[in-house]
Amino acid sequence: MQHRRTTFRSDGLTLVGDLHIPDRTPAPGLVFTGPFTGVKDQVTGSYARRLAEAGYVTLAFDHRNFGESEGEPRQHEDSAGKVADLRDATSHLASFDEVDASRLGCVGICLGGAYALRFAAFDPRIGAVAFVAAAFNDPRVIREGMGPENYRGMLRRFAEVSQRQHATGEVEYMAAVAADGGEAAMGGQEPFDYYGTDRSASPHWENRVSVLSIRELITLDAMSAADFLSPTPALIVHGRNDDYCSPAGAQALYDRLGEPKELVWLDTSNHIDLYDQEGFVGPASERVAAWFDAHLRSSVNA
Repeated sequence: MQHRRTTFRSDGLTLVGDLHIPDRTPAPGLVFTGPFTGVKDQVTGSYARRLAEAGYVTLAFDHRNFGESEGEPRQHEDSAGKVADLRDATSHLASFDEVDASRLGCVGICLGGAYALRFAAFDPRIGAVAFVAAAFNDPRVIREGMGPENYRGMLRRFAEVSQRQHATGEVEYMAAVAADGGEAAMGGQEPFDYYGTDRSASPHWENRVSVLSIRELITLDAMSAADFLSPTPALIVHGRNDDYCSPAGAQALYDRLGEPKELVWLDTSNHIDLYDQEGFVGPASERVAAWFDAHLRSSVNA
């Protein structure tokens, strides 16, 4: 297997990625998108390497504003921009001689599932899609969980932040994770156990995120794209216990999708089991590889 560092342009920005190429080519290509604040040498890179070992050309990259890629404000979640990144990452992947551009897929992990869903639903180049421990953001569900008054109040607070940033030119930030119950965008000990320790060590990850990134998360509507995804084959691999990406959301997406589709449950104890624990990442990767083997009309393992 070969590894290449690669760059491409999206909306005038230079994005940086890692290309993994199996020994036998041309082969189908897979593009990866991953967790909130995540960079290419964390979760997406791990899954991309495993799928390359299974015979696929894979591209894991840093989205705009994060990691080694360009974009301002730094560490800001740009929902529309991330979908554009996936569009251009797919075009870049398809341009390589080692890739069979007629057989392309997309893998979304954690928050990347929301973007993979929106992207694959409206780009017919994607012949199959897989979601792992994925979030399927739905503002209606978020508002119901928070309560309408609290939801509206949070939107008002973000509007105030936006107004201040406009006046001062200074982007407001908060910690991405924090130990011992500290205030953070990803609150709780579990995210810290991954991002705040050597488990996710990367020179390109920063423990901060723009405050207005949270507005992007609570207003992102991924679920409506479910009505447009079929007939693209969709695989959902999800943990039975997950406090960050709801199992109920995975079931709701499955119920809403048309065929072909499959939902695979794994007996996880938490969300990040599917990030780096071999007992879960191994089986998840195998199911994803098998899904693409079946639905990208590939004989890459022959």
